[in-house]
Amino acid sequence: MSTRKAAVIDMGTNTFHLVLVELIKDGFKVLYKEKIPVKLGQGGINQDHIAPDALKRAYHTLSHFKNLIDGEKIDRVFAFATSAVRNAKNGQEFVQEVKNRIGIDINVISGEEEALLIYEGIKLSGSLNGQTELMMDIGGGSVEFIIGNSEDVYWKGSFEIGGQRLLELFHHHDPILTSELQRLHEYLEKKLQPLLKAINQYKPCSLVGASGTFDTLTDIYFESMLQCKLTGQHVFELPASEFHRIHQLLLSKNREERLQIPGMIPMRVDMIVVASSLIDFILKYVPVQNITCSHYALKEGAIAEVLRQQVETT
Repeated sequence: MSTRKAAVIDMGTNTFHLVLVELIKDGFKVLYKEKIPVKLGQGGINQDHIAPDALKRAYHTLSHFKNLIDGEKIDRVFAFATSAVRNAKNGQEFVQEVKNRIGIDINVISGEEEALLIYEGIKLSGSLNGQTELMMDIGGGSVEFIIGNSEDVYWKGSFEIGGQRLLELFHHHDPILTSELQRLHEYLEKKLQPLLKAINQYKPCSLVGASGTFDTLTDIYFESMLQCKLTGQHVFELPASEFHRIHQLLLSKNREERLQIPGMIPMRVDMIVVASSLIDFILKYVPVQNITCSHYALKEGAIAEVLRQQVETT
């Protein structure tokens, strides 16, 4: 069998990811990956609209991705759009424009489909064991929660409470005010009722966070321990006590000061306060000693899907 290549584009509300892979017998080899902070949701997400500047950044980034894909002579392209496009009144128009202008077909996925792909990605990373776990992925537009184990999904849900939305709704002062945090917690309490019921029913005993914010939190933790993450490692443990220490640090600093924290990346500096507050909220309901952080999420779930298709067609 000749080696086959595929491209996956994950068009998140905050970040666009490109992964070029070679499909090999028992998995895949990453040929190239890139992420760009397109900030598709900026300036319009809570109005269900993609702003003109955001559209411009998206077209520019997707043209760049298309050049890289063509350079590798890849014709299997899987492009996914999530919350920002899913909810935008001009989302369909954007999808059509990308097809006409750049030649990329975008699959706008539902929150449920997104949750399942995230689950597949987490599973692929080797983060799951036999016990019941709560998995979460904090996007810019939506947050997905999955309760299950390596065999089964018991419950899944997608909530339009992503980092960009929470940032625009609650984080108006820097450092964030106690009253803003209080309002954020009350809002989460209300919005996440279905999740809290599911936690009560299935009683997950561990927490797995997927990519994004969790990557940055583990980077900050490793830097503070003066350790390096190993290349090729996809699962990291973040002690809950260390999470709480980092969370307090984030709450106490303004944007400039947060940028100085070793391990922080500029792409996350704005959203990390509300994202970290969401994790803090969840830990009240799922108290754990360690948070498992999976470097794999939606895009790797899509690769798992491509691999499955390949097995079925060979």
